[in-house]
Amino acid sequence: MITDEMLAPDFSQKNQLPSLKHLFGTDWLGRDMFLRTIKGLQNSIIIGSIASIISSIIALIVGGLAGTMPKWVDHIVRISIDLVMGIPHLILIILISVLAGRGVRGLLIGIALTHWTSLARIVRSEVLQVRNDHYVLISRRFGKSNFYIFKEHMIPIVLPQYIIGLVLTFPHAILHEAAVTFLGFGLSPEAPAIGIILSESMKYLVNGVWHLAFFPGLSLVLLVLLINKLGDNLSLLLNPHLARE
Repeated sequence: MITDEMLAPDFSQKNQLPSLKHLFGTDWLGRDMFLRTIKGLQNSIIIGSIASIISSIIALIVGGLAGTMPKWVDHIVRISIDLVMGIPHLILIILISVLAGRGVRGLLIGIALTHWTSLARIVRSEVLQVRNDHYVLISRRFGKSNFYIFKEHMIPIVLPQYIIGLVLTFPHAILHEAAVTFLGFGLSPEAPAIGIILSESMKYLVNGVWHLAFFPGLSLVLLVLLINKLGDNLSLLLNPHLARE
């Protein structure tokens, strides 16, 4: 557990190069960059996880409505998806974040409301493929509601794609959190976030202090690649046909 005391400035150790004592070196305030990076990644993982889960729930609801409700509902859903996807995510997240008051709350709302579209399309497509299957039609004949049919018959079909989509949404959420924070519209400057670390380090690159940006940036990239690899392996596990190909 990384505490605030561990991240406190120590001017006697400022501007240290990477060493065994400080693996990523120290910044201009003597703060250990390895600890700041780990704390920043921890914050990114928490924000990315919560935002991805909320976004995936929105996608499941929207995709389910499009696939089970009348055609006019599907038409509205498709228009909404196209509208959200037609605006660059970064700009839309910044606008929503500012309107929601910035900070963690604004960032969570912004990411959650912009990352549901691709997964919603997948859920909608899967639901449309089974909505006219015999067991679904029989359930309708017995008077079962759309909610019952979606919960009992369609969610088991959608679940593998939903889980994969949730995992693959995660790295996008982390990258957008870092990007929005880097631009100054995300977490507060006092927070040990990767975006804050990279933003602060830009002014020192011209002086040859390369380690302030290199190691945090590399750590972020490796985390995203690791999660993407996890998503790919999970896709092969849940879809054996892809593994045979």
